[in-house]
Amino acid sequence: MRKVLLSLALCCMSAMSFAQKEVTIKAGTLIPFQAVNTVKAADVDEGQKLNFRVARDIVVDGVTAIPYGSMANATITKAKKSSWWGTRGRLAASITEIVMPDGTVIPIQNGNFEIKGKNRTALSVVLFLFVTIPGCAICGSKAEMPAGYEIVANVAANTKLKVD
Repeated sequence: MRKVLLSLALCCMSAMSFAQKEVTIKAGTLIPFQAVNTVKAADVDEGQKLNFRVARDIVVDGVTAIPYGSMANATITKAKKSSWWGTRGRLAASITEIVMPDGTVIPIQNGNFEIKGKNRTALSVVLFLFVTIPGCAICGSKAEMPAGYEIVANVAANTKLKVD
């Protein structure tokens, strides 16, 4: 009888330890992100997706709700390469969501960012007007987002997650 009770108690304890807990990530929770790859404005198009990862564990009620390294999707909203007359390159994107391994989507807001190269229009015009060098051939600098580039965004809506 003792063996039966002991095995029943062990089964109940193991079932409770494997049970999933549900936590709610509140709207407005700050989440830091890092770029996974280096991205150049000249190499991408508007509407293309970029990969970001969560830069640290997000803990809710003492439980890791979003682990470090969870992938987030960003959409490119502007991609302009540098061009003649000193025009600088521009790269803008918006982090829109985190997709958890179980398929739960966490909506993100305020994840917009823009990276600009150096503008060399003034130099180009001055050289064109006063020097024999064709100033129109001078380009602005390229817009490039390095791997590891960091941005902080907010959770857009209360989201329930099941965690281990």
